[in-house]
Amino acid sequence: GYAVNTMAPPYQPSSVRPAEEGNAAWADPADPRVMPPQTYATIGDRLSAKGVDWAWYSGAWQYALDHRDTGAVPDFQYHHQPFNYFANFAPGTAARARHLRDAGVGDDPATNRLLADIDAGRLPAVTFYKPQGNLNMHAGYADVESGDRHVAAVIEHLQRSPQWANTVIVMTHDENGGWWDPVAPPAGDRWGPGSRVPALVIAPFAKKGYVDHTFYDTASILRFISRVHGLAPLDGVAARDRALTARGQTPPGDLTAALDLA
Repeated sequence: GYAVNTMAPPYQPSSVRPAEEGNAAWADPADPRVMPPQTYATIGDRLSAKGVDWAWYSGAWQYALDHRDTGAVPDFQYHHQPFNYFANFAPGTAARARHLRDAGVGDDPATNRLLADIDAGRLPAVTFYKPQGNLNMHAGYADVESGDRHVAAVIEHLQRSPQWANTVIVMTHDENGGWWDPVAPPAGDRWGPGSRVPALVIAPFAKKGYVDHTFYDTASILRFISRVHGLAPLDGVAARDRALTARGQTPPGDLTAALDLA
């Protein structure tokens, strides 16, 4: 089967409360808004199987666990936490404790643990970061100016970090930074592509002033990680590539065209 649009994660923090007298670390599994725990392999599973350290940092994660209402600030987005939908990262597992990390709140390394880890040079080889909701530039509940300031702060910390020489940043925007796209998407299937999502590739060896017109999708980031670390392709990415090839279309790229790897 499949799920469409916003489904709540099965584990806390979740927009659905625990069942009365149920497991306090779970969302109520009887609620139809709750996605059942998923069991297929994620990019995290692939990295772990290869012995590559990784982490998902989430802004205001612990705050959301401690507060039922996260308010306009930090406005935690429960459904933006992909690994919180998977049984391998259920509460109480060693994988959850190691890989799903609270980034804290705000732009200060004293309160934002991602920035503290950047400054200390202790980021894992593959690091994902989802800022707290009020900083993600989503039209309607977040503003672009606050998000821009936060993105600039994170990038500046990375450029000063001892890990910068070997770092590639791939930055995407939530909801395109707005609701509208003046260009029609290319032909695809019923799942997309949808409106374009801006992406910036920032690295010491990124092509300077280069606009890449390669066809990408959001799984291109996963393709890039898989290529760099020699991972087996994820089932869903491989299936999509096969389907496009069968229709005579070129599968999306893996971001390397934006980098000078000579």
